[in-house]
Amino acid sequence: MNFEIVIAIELYNFVTSNFGRNTLRYFIELAYKGTNYCGWQYQPDANSVQETLNKALTILLKKEIDVVGAGRTDTGVHAKQMYAHFDYDTEIVSQQLVRKLNSFLPKDIVIFNIIKVSDEAHARFDATKRTYEYHIHTFKDAFENESSWLHQLPLDIDKMNEACKVLFKHNDFECFSKTNSDVRTFNCVIFEAYWKKSCNKIIFTISADRFLRNMVRAIVGTMINIGLGKINLTDFEKTIESKDRSQAGFSAPAHGLYLTQIEYPYLT
Repeated sequence: MNFEIVIAIELYNFVTSNFGRNTLRYFIELAYKGTNYCGWQYQPDANSVQETLNKALTILLKKEIDVVGAGRTDTGVHAKQMYAHFDYDTEIVSQQLVRKLNSFLPKDIVIFNIIKVSDEAHARFDATKRTYEYHIHTFKDAFENESSWLHQLPLDIDKMNEACKVLFKHNDFECFSKTNSDVRTFNCVIFEAYWKKSCNKIIFTISADRFLRNMVRAIVGTMINIGLGKINLTDFEKTIESKDRSQAGFSAPAHGLYLTQIEYPYLT
């Protein structure tokens, strides 16, 4: 056989055996209470949701699994809906693996679904809309300590909702971003933002195509200052235009924040 043909065949066999393995991509839908975690993202010497999920999948699937999340949540932040993706080389019986994971994982992480998607689907980059809620309770509640922020001073919710309308006029939210964030742009498109009060609870809801690190907590802290009458709507707009984090308000405590929904064009 011609020497060049032999080399070509060997090269083809090497490439197909090492780089041509077919894998299937899966989305995993989950929720977690963030109290006992340093956040979603893996961190050395700290307990993260991502690492906990990786370990569980690796043991149950008998293969090293590294999930890619739809985004990050900070230490103590909760998620009522989070998506991540991972690759595996064979078909998965979704409901069977869901049951096994829920038996294996700690009680503060829950798996809802495992969905086979296209090879190109990406949990982070394909998300078109994300929604967060911030929970405040206005009277001491023994059951809310880890899941809502106690704030007992009266707030002008109408003024805070007027401030929400100001957000729609802007795209650059650098003033609400964690300083020294490694991002290419501070632009976000906000779809909705509003405050709603019911009995002793106040909930802030905000949706956007993307969020900057610490953005929602900084918005909440700044709007609390509006509700307290410490700043007005003109000050709020000037803060956004300043692009200066030091001009914005404090970051509201993490334990009141929830990631509640992530939307994709190919998931219903």
